[in-house]
This record gives sequence, structure tokens and C-alpha cells, in this order.
Amino acid sequence: MLFIPAIDLRGGKVVRLFQGDYEKTKVYGEDPLSYALFFEKEGAKRLHIVDLDGAKEGAPIHKELIKQIVQKVSIPVQVGGGIRSLETIEEYLNNGVSQVILGTKALESKEFLKEITQRFPGRIIVSVDVKGDKVAISGWLKVSEIAYLDFLKELEDLPLFAVILTLIERDGTGAGVELERLKEALKVSRHPLILAGGVSTLEDIKRLKSLEREGLYGVISGRALYEGTLNLKEALSVAEN
Repeated sequence: MLFIPAIDLRGGKVVRLFQGDYEKTKVYGEDPLSYALFFEKEGAKRLHIVDLDGAKEGAPIHKELIKQIVQKVSIPVQVGGGIRSLETIEEYLNNGVSQVILGTKALESKEFLKEITQRFPGRIIVSVDVKGDKVAISGWLKVSEIAYLDFLKELEDLPLFAVILTLIERDGTGAGVELERLKEALKVSRHPLILAGGVSTLEDIKRLKSLEREGLYGVISGRALYEGTLNLKEALSVAEN
């Protein structure tokens, strides 16, 4: 199981939101590149970067910064936030991004998603951002009427790299993982799942590790790393071994 450090960007800085609330932003660093290089040096096998301003505005805001980071590290980087056009997808993939993450656009246009995944098989991740049992969109500012399990079923025939399941109520809270919705998703999804939201301690990782055989490919964590409740090397050791 992969343990994937998260770098969330807002205003050019490394931040975390509390439960996706843009009014509850905490800044952790002024230099995102230094964090990416540190995570790689410590042994991370993959990075997760989200352009929060892009997610909110519906178009990338930190594209040049992200491309700079990707060019400086040698490990795979998955990127999301405001990616809603073929041009943006192509630009990211042509500049070293390993996978692009689609959220809002994936839900709004099944035809676009089908076209993009066929054009770039294995290079697309869909982020299923869950609030209650519904899928949230537009940087989590809106909640759709689509149930997350139904949406997962709709994705089953697409050649995706993986699906990210984000439990919004847990994200950035340090409250620990919630297994109920994750287990339901694992029963339904035919794609490898990556969990985001609430991964805060080594005990959380140990609990999640037991679900690797059920299709849990990786876990994403940010706040716990920045606040020191998780040591990256220890987290990597538990997740990978």
C-alpha cells in the first residue's frame, strides 16, 4: 500500500483546509518545492498535489508552480484542482505529471471522461469527494444529488489509473480514519482505491493496511505530516511493509 504525502496549494503556499472549508485555511509553508523535495528525500514513492485555488475557480491557478515541482522531483506526481479541459490535461501530462485528477468535470460530463480516459489510458484518476453519501463538486463548495456508490459503479468500465475516495468530513481534521464508507466503496469499485481524509496516525495506517487485499491501493495524508502526528519514514514503513 502506498503512503502518499499531499501538497495543497493556495496563494502559492502550502496549506490545509478544515473539512474543505476555504474560510478555515492554515498555512504550513511558503515554499511548496522544498516540501516536495523533502518528501522525496524521505522516501515517498508518489506525491499528491492539489491546486485549491484552481478547484475553486474552475481553472488551474498554480500551473507553472506545479510544472516546476514536477520537473524537480523524480517520483510520480498526481495533480488535481480545476482540471476541466483537454488542453489542461495535455499540458500537465506533456510536462511530466504522471496522472491528472478529475473531479467536477468527471461528474458533469460522462462523455468527456470516457473520451479522455480512452485517449490517455492509465493516466487519469477520478476523485470521488464524499459528503454524507453524496458526491461534492466545485472544490467541495457544492454537493450533487449523486450517491458516491452509484458514481463508482459508473466508472467501472473506464481505463482509469485509480479512484481517490475523499471523506470530506474527515479531511484536515486529524480525527482519524472512518472505515464504513471506505469498505462500501471497496465492495463496489473495480479500480484501485486511494483514501484521503483523516489519515493521522500510524494506527490509522495499520488499520487501513488490512484492506490492501480488498483493493486499497494507497492513502493520502497532509495535515498529520505538517503537524507532526505522523512521521513520514515511519508511515512509509508501515504502509509498504
